[in-house]
Amino acid sequence: MKTYAFEDFAVDQVREFGSRLVDRAEGLAFAAAYDPQPLHLDEEAANASVLGGLSISGWQTCALVMRMMCDAYLLDSTSQGSPGIDNLRWLKPVRPGDTLRVRMTVLETKASRSRPTIGLVRSAWAVFNQHDEQVMSMEGWGMFGRREAPPAD
Repeated sequence: MKTYAFEDFAVDQVREFGSRLVDRAEGLAFAAAYDPQPLHLDEEAANASVLGGLSISGWQTCALVMRMMCDAYLLDSTSQGSPGIDNLRWLKPVRPGDTLRVRMTVLETKASRSRPTIGLVRSAWAVFNQHDEQVMSMEGWGMFGRREAPPAD
């Protein structure tokens, strides 16, 4: 049986998790494969960019956060996926060697009207580096199985 189900998420609940070192070689490999902009690949070009130095792709930051979410609770939950992410913001550059952590705050919960075995959880995620600077934020809905579905009408 999974530890986390829809009923385990309450409005204003905060979960902190993670600690993930951002590896330079992984950053360069990700950028080469998926986001080959010079500011992610070339030290000289990155230094001349508005970011003032080599930075990790924001999309890789999202992937790192997803992994931290999986490790912290999703893999031990009744997760049924997500219909999407809203308000994604990259607030500060993430640099090779940074250590990231996540604070998740539950904003809203509601039972699905069309699928009585599913509940919806809207959360905000704030991502911080080792200096407690917020580097990313996003909001989104997660779909979680319910422990006990209400009886059909």
